[in-house]
Amino acid sequence: MSGSALRIGLVDDHAVVRAGYRRLLELEGMAVAAEFADADSAYAALSVGDACPVDLLILDLSLPGRSGLELLRRLSVRRPDLKVLVFTMHDSAAVVVQCLRAGAAGFVTKNSAPEELIEAVHRAWRGERPLSADVAQAAAQAAEPAPHLQLSTREFDVLQALLRGAGVEEISRQLRLSPKTVANYQTLVRQKLGVGNAVELLRYGREHGLAD
Repeated sequence: MSGSALRIGLVDDHAVVRAGYRRLLELEGMAVAAEFADADSAYAALSVGDACPVDLLILDLSLPGRSGLELLRRLSVRRPDLKVLVFTMHDSAAVVVQCLRAGAAGFVTKNSAPEELIEAVHRAWRGERPLSADVAQAAAQAAEPAPHLQLSTREFDVLQALLRGAGVEEISRQLRLSPKTVANYQTLVRQKLGVGNAVELLRYGREHGLAD
């Protein structure tokens, strides 16, 4: 990027937050080339490639509709050249592992200082994989994986939906799967986590930082 500003894309559903990011990044000589409030609009613009010239995407995970994690997975298939830096409130080992598996260029929590985000952008662009200190600790804990860290990506999607209180029909619509398939995933998740019912599943989620 010699001779030109690094072009940044922002995906966050809060306009005030995006405005703050824009000011911070522009003070560091970067250019915010695109902003998105949800995953679908971001994918529609970014999946085409040159139609929306962005070098690096800063992505929140909590979005209306499709999650940031789902967007990350889709972009990693369609745009493997696009570096995506996750910047979110989530800091559990499970979320970190799933994002890194999905191809995230780095993972920084919103508890980090502004200069840490800027440094992470530079490091991600250089091809490193920046992790904020709290996330690095969570990722280290994943070296001895708990059962939920060994779930497939789709099983983890179902687990997150179940922990939010969604039923089989709602999950079926969200993930575009048949109710029978969702029910089968639910059974597999419970078996792999060693829980027998919804109450035990919620307890497991709380114990491992997956549920409020």
